[in-house]
Amino acid sequence: MSSTLPSPQRPESFSSPDLAPKLHLYTVGTPNGYKPSILLEELHAAYPDSKELVYDFIPLSFSEKDQKKPEFLAINPNGRIPALVDENVGGGHNIWESASILLWLIEQYDKDHKFSFTDAKLRADTLSWIFFAHGGVGPMQGQANHFYRYAPEQIPYGIKRYQEETLRLYSVLEDQLKKPESKGFLVGGKYSVADINVFPWVRGHAWAGLDIEPYPHVAKWLETIEARPAVYKGLGVPTRGKKLSKEEEDKKAEESRKNFGFGK
Repeated sequence: MSSTLPSPQRPESFSSPDLAPKLHLYTVGTPNGYKPSILLEELHAAYPDSKELVYDFIPLSFSEKDQKKPEFLAINPNGRIPALVDENVGGGHNIWESASILLWLIEQYDKDHKFSFTDAKLRADTLSWIFFAHGGVGPMQGQANHFYRYAPEQIPYGIKRYQEETLRLYSVLEDQLKKPESKGFLVGGKYSVADINVFPWVRGHAWAGLDIEPYPHVAKWLETIEARPAVYKGLGVPTRGKKLSKEEEDKKAEESRKNFGFGK
């Protein structure tokens, strides 16, 4: 039986047909979707000769409810993006939840710990910041997005509640990043998977109506990460977004409300 999901596509890094993809990323251009594509591109840049890191991606559509189709639910029973199928493992292996995908990729393919750590304390710190983002920044900013952009009616309490909590979480990031020993990153004085895990969410602060001017170290951190070539490539999967005008933002929000079933 043929799949009703979109056909796989190749990122520019692996455009050659001679390279057989072993990793298959199911994704959409959202903060959670960008996390694994950024790490995959960083790993490829760090280990350019690794054939295990060749990947393709399946650009799912929320409007078509691809994430709820049986073919995708067989990979991720929760029906959410992203998900990864790793064929480097005998029999293949499905990984879902964005942080879980990042940890899998690091454990399997970051052999020289370029984006991770060998020290037990630093590894624990990495997990703490990953869980902080996964249980805090993502859910809170996601709710800020909802009430600010997608809710069919404006609810000032909901907007204020989630915007303020997201900004409180940004202040936690600010306090960590301004420590001299941090060198501008979350763990161990170097760019790591801990940064990659939360970067796409904070990068989207404006969509939630948030101002990061009060957090200069967070702003510098965003600028530093976004300037990395591999991050640029990762943000192009599945498609590269563009800076929108106010009118375009409103139109995008209206379309999203319909796709998510929030419209009237």
